[in-house]
Amino acid sequence: MRGYSNSDYWGTNDNMTREQLATVLYRYAEYKEYNTMRRSELDRFEDAVSVSEFARNAVQWAVAEGIITGKDDGKRLDPQGDTTRAECAAMIRRFMER
Repeated sequence: MRGYSNSDYWGTNDNMTREQLATVLYRYAEYKEYNTMRRSELDRFEDAVSVSEFARNAVQWAVAEGIITGKDDGKRLDPQGDTTRAECAAMIRRFMER
């Protein structure tokens, strides 16, 4: 099991960012042996360079699958932003529908 930076620290009381939620869903999909090969380039988002390296594959997959659709009319990913309850519910619902 991996915590932050492959450490044993899990940050159980920390807020979850949008890229972290994408990573959780991506790793769960891998665990369930779902197809996680689809990727989407992120260059259409103004803040694509803000996606952390650890989350890049997960976010590219989540965008390709329609799990993350962007904010501000789809212009920003806001990968470092905290996930709101509504965003979390929407991402999990989209994941479950796919």
